[in-house]
Amino acid sequence: MTQAQRLLFVVNNPAFFLSHRLPLALAAQRAGYEVHVATMDGDSVPQIAAHGLTHHAIPMTRSGKQPLQELRTLWALYRLFRRLQPALVHLVTIKPVLYGGIAARLARVPAMVSAISGLGFVFVASGAKAAVIRQVVAMLYRMALGHRNSRIVFQNANDHEILRGLGAVRDEQVVMIRGSGVDLAAYPPMAEPSPPVAALMVSRLLRDKGVLEFVEAARLLQRQGAGVRMLLAGGIDPGNPASVTQADVDGWQQEGCIEALGERSDVADLYAGSHMAVLPSYREGLPRSLIEAAACARAVVTTDVPGCRDAIEPGETGLLVPPRDARALADAIARLAADAALRRQLGEAGRRLAEREFDIEDVCRKHLDIYRALLQP
Repeated sequence: MTQAQRLLFVVNNPAFFLSHRLPLALAAQRAGYEVHVATMDGDSVPQIAAHGLTHHAIPMTRSGKQPLQELRTLWALYRLFRRLQPALVHLVTIKPVLYGGIAARLARVPAMVSAISGLGFVFVASGAKAAVIRQVVAMLYRMALGHRNSRIVFQNANDHEILRGLGAVRDEQVVMIRGSGVDLAAYPPMAEPSPPVAALMVSRLLRDKGVLEFVEAARLLQRQGAGVRMLLAGGIDPGNPASVTQADVDGWQQEGCIEALGERSDVADLYAGSHMAVLPSYREGLPRSLIEAAACARAVVTTDVPGCRDAIEPGETGLLVPPRDARALADAIARLAADAALRRQLGEAGRRLAEREFDIEDVCRKHLDIYRALLQP
């Protein structure tokens, strides 16, 4: 295997790699690349190796509060790049993009792909401290994305506009690909189950995903006797400052307003047992849960914010509501709960959208085209 065929993915979390980038890594492997994966250590690492991919553990923290630990991550990536000498690195999620981008330039990696799957908590938070952190992050993006032979894959137009406004991207680097794709066979369109109507939110349980608004909407619907089951699938994330606590979840469950399903891998089955998908997030790259919902022919209620509005065709595959507005969210859920024909119409259009835009085979093909373009002599 020649150096020109060595591809290295850098992702923060091994479980995220498996859920969001494994199909692409396997497609690259089939295309003749020698595929390596660098992530934090974790329980999912053996599954990566089981697919014939070479794994490298990188020290990486979930938060960015310890500068020395951040420098340790940057140094570890630089050393890995120098030792492995990949022809191309594909950087996914915020820290790998920032630190991997800087390390790739220092180590003179020939080609680089950066996947901007959302700009993260720092671009949602308000206040003086957040403004200072944004200035630092803007400087890091300018350094990280300056590689001469690189492409930057954006999932929505707003993230592109922000980084372009910061002077971090050049027009010739930009590629738009809506999300990380979905296996249309694994997420088939399914007829709705019997009543009562169930609204399903699939997400990490973070405040900026709109979990508190979902819970408050559940309370409002309960009080007005709407008869909607509000299902919440996802786990808490202790390393994230926006995470709710297990005590919060237990309290909601005891209150009886929501049904907490915990972290689940059988998402297609969950949609099969639900009537609509709900995601009241404050900002996204392009949320995987909504493209999976579209593939399963489920109507969507989501917020009119970057990423969420890009995952649907407003009014055709789902309804948009303002962010941080539990009343508007409850009203939209109630509207769909009361109108089975509208749910079916939106869901069928969602499946057509998934076939047109979100097919994992198309997404993999577009990425392999990017690799070939960067690696051609």
